[in-house]
Amino acid sequence: MASGRPKITVVGAGNVGASVAQYVVEKELGDVVLVDVIEGVPQGKSLDLAQAGPIHRYDSTLIGSNGYDETADSDIVVITAGLARKPGMTRDDLLFKNAEIVGGVVEKIVALSRNAILILVTNPLDAMVQLAWKKSGFPSKRVVGMAGILDSARFRQFIARELNVSVENVTAFVLGGHGDTMVPLPRYSTVAGIPITELLSKEKIDALVQRTANGGAEIVALLKTGSAYYAPAASAVEMVEAILKDKKKILPCAAYLEGQYGVTGLYVGVPVKLGRSGVEQVIEIKLTPDEQAAFKKSADAVRELVDKLKL
Repeated sequence: MASGRPKITVVGAGNVGASVAQYVVEKELGDVVLVDVIEGVPQGKSLDLAQAGPIHRYDSTLIGSNGYDETADSDIVVITAGLARKPGMTRDDLLFKNAEIVGGVVEKIVALSRNAILILVTNPLDAMVQLAWKKSGFPSKRVVGMAGILDSARFRQFIARELNVSVENVTAFVLGGHGDTMVPLPRYSTVAGIPITELLSKEKIDALVQRTANGGAEIVALLKTGSAYYAPAASAVEMVEAILKDKKKILPCAAYLEGQYGVTGLYVGVPVKLGRSGVEQVIEIKLTPDEQAAFKKSADAVRELVDKLKL
């Protein structure tokens, strides 16, 4: 695979991982190695996606593997491996099982790709990023988690439908851990620059915020045998693109805090600047006392999981 294109490894060839691979090659961001423990699945999906290349006009190579040799010298590694939620499960129920899976993946990846940037997608997200950072020994700016882009995309979609405007006009701001304690900031969420607090009643905004926080569970309940994957994959690929193209794009991600927002030594969702070296800056904004209290509660919930894993 010596093409001169960036090399993107996706670990986990389930719905999320396969969709990440699909979006990556459709955007022509690089070559893809798809890794999974199940024999034949990454190979079959890679072959299938490669055969869409002539129609969708991409020349990226796709390789499927059950091992890690093919992943050597990856630029970016997206980790989606782990168990998906079933109806009635919280993200946190997955903690110990997925910690074992992610820990094993990270050890194998970093042995072969010392300079990679790791993007974590596995739930419970914030705790898994902390685990990956600890296991990898990488600088924290090269280990980041996908959650805020997904949460804000859900929020943006609900706002756009409510106001019957283009999703392109809507920006949304979400802080905190991924899950029930996420902290959307309506006063920073806008439609063509106008804060949604000017356009929607408090009751309506509260209902949309609630639906956003519950966004994953709503889909789990409908699918019954799995969890969301199109939007999570699209969110991870937005991060891949910002990094590989050195866009310096400001996106909400799970990043390591060293005193920002009053939190130290923990991965939590905040706006960051993403570029070729990973998380290049944490963007800190002034919070109202209520927002700060909600953020602290969210960070405390993440800290509790991290402590359970003895990180």
